[in-house]
Amino acid sequence: MIVFANSKINLGLRVLEKRADGYHNIETVFYPIGWCDALEAMENKGTGGISLNVSGIPLADISGADNLCVKLYRLLQKEYNLPSVQVWLHKAIPVGAGLGGGSSDAAHFIKMLNALFKLGLTHGKMKEHVSKVGSDCAFFIDNKPAIAEGRGDVLEPINLDLSDWHIAVVYPRLAISTAEAYSLVKPGKNSAPLKDIVLNGNVGSWKNNLINDFEEPVIKKYPAIGAIREKLYANGAAYASLTGSGSAVYGIFRHEPDTETLFREYKTWKGKLTLPL
Repeated sequence: MIVFANSKINLGLRVLEKRADGYHNIETVFYPIGWCDALEAMENKGTGGISLNVSGIPLADISGADNLCVKLYRLLQKEYNLPSVQVWLHKAIPVGAGLGGGSSDAAHFIKMLNALFKLGLTHGKMKEHVSKVGSDCAFFIDNKPAIAEGRGDVLEPINLDLSDWHIAVVYPRLAISTAEAYSLVKPGKNSAPLKDIVLNGNVGSWKNNLINDFEEPVIKKYPAIGAIREKLYANGAAYASLTGSGSAVYGIFRHEPDTETLFREYKTWKGKLTLPL
């Protein structure tokens, strides 16, 4: 079985108070986009649990022990007595970019395991399991636009369709860990709900109203990220922003942008903001 695990962008992101468990409460809007990893899994008739083979973008953890798919499999194996599996992961979504690639891989992996081994898991149960390995994993189970609160795992679907718009994502070949990003940002107070800003305005109105709290401190440390955002605006983006805690920056356009020419030195992806089926 082969699936394509898509990424996401954040439309605004507010970092609120720090919680007793060490996480921060946040408010953000998740929106799925078409930049994908490829994931294949099949039952391994031998023994040994999970065998992970990675191609594409190299991962720092060669053993795979920190990979969310591996963590998820080991968690599920205890409860469901899963057979051994062979997994091939082709990484195309940059790591440490704020695009949710690892979280998406885990969410799509549990859906594969559910189908392969007829586990009978509901969407709610799959969300419960994947939330144990990553804060934003649960979003990719439904894979539809949603307001995310709590640590990113409390989701409210919203009726948002940007399919008429184009997106360009620019990855500056710089990975920013979540821990590093949170060390740079100061929790703030909630103001107007992001849901109201996103749904009651148009994309062109977001520039001055839809804020990612990580942007200012991340750009201060890594000025190249700010330069990418300004270049997107200068070349016609109606809205441009850091996604998640970075380091990728995206621009939303009425027409397809020429990112290949504009950002030759960086890794880029572009497409329509069409929602997954």
